[in-house]
Amino acid sequence: MKYEIIGGSFPAVNVELNAGEAVRTQSGAMAWADSNITMETNAEGGLLKSIGRMFSGASLMFVTHRSEQDGSKITFSSSFPGSIKAFDIDAEHEYFAQKSAFLVADMGVNVDATVNKNFWAGLLGGEGFILQKFSGEGTLLAEIDGTVVELDLAEGQQIKVETGHVALFESTVQYDVESVAGVKNIFFGGQGLFLTTLTGPGKVFLQTLTAHDMAQKLVPYMPSSSGSVNVSSSSSASASN
Repeated sequence: MKYEIIGGSFPAVNVELNAGEAVRTQSGAMAWADSNITMETNAEGGLLKSIGRMFSGASLMFVTHRSEQDGSKITFSSSFPGSIKAFDIDAEHEYFAQKSAFLVADMGVNVDATVNKNFWAGLLGGEGFILQKFSGEGTLLAEIDGTVVELDLAEGQQIKVETGHVALFESTVQYDVESVAGVKNIFFGGQGLFLTTLTGPGKVFLQTLTAHDMAQKLVPYMPSSSGSVNVSSSSSASASN
């Protein structure tokens, strides 16, 4: 497939397909398409595999968009402010990803749920016990919250990342968690109880924004049960900033 990533903080990707060519995507990801592109929704791999993908943040069903003639175009939009980045998937480049990273991919790319080998890393880390795994062969277009930062970790090189800022990482990278040291750091440091640790070798893609952080910022401005905005909370939040 040919593709062009457009937009700024609310990006989308234009995909051009030849006759018979198809792409796989999340349900609801399509923004608009030429009339000669067909759509088929199915639970690939069966019900149990679909449920596993759902727990990893993917939709229960996949949607296949297939072109009936050369040059057909279809556009997919991101569901959150941030970036769309392309990844080449092959036998030597498999990736694990945060929930909801998957946007669209060639039919040769496998999108699966995988259980983190370290139970506590999965249970307590920012990416959850179940991750998305991308394997096979083809092009993957992934959603990343905020701006993407790419790091290439050397053998044994380790970084510590605040919960939720890990977008994707190569399968050669070891993913784990460690507790924050010090009582004052835990209660007043603002980082929570645990940090994610990533150990090379391999590439790591971090995101500058998380859905959780954005939601926390918006809470003071949400209408109360009476339908009005909590002005005092909003004013306090503004003052703190």
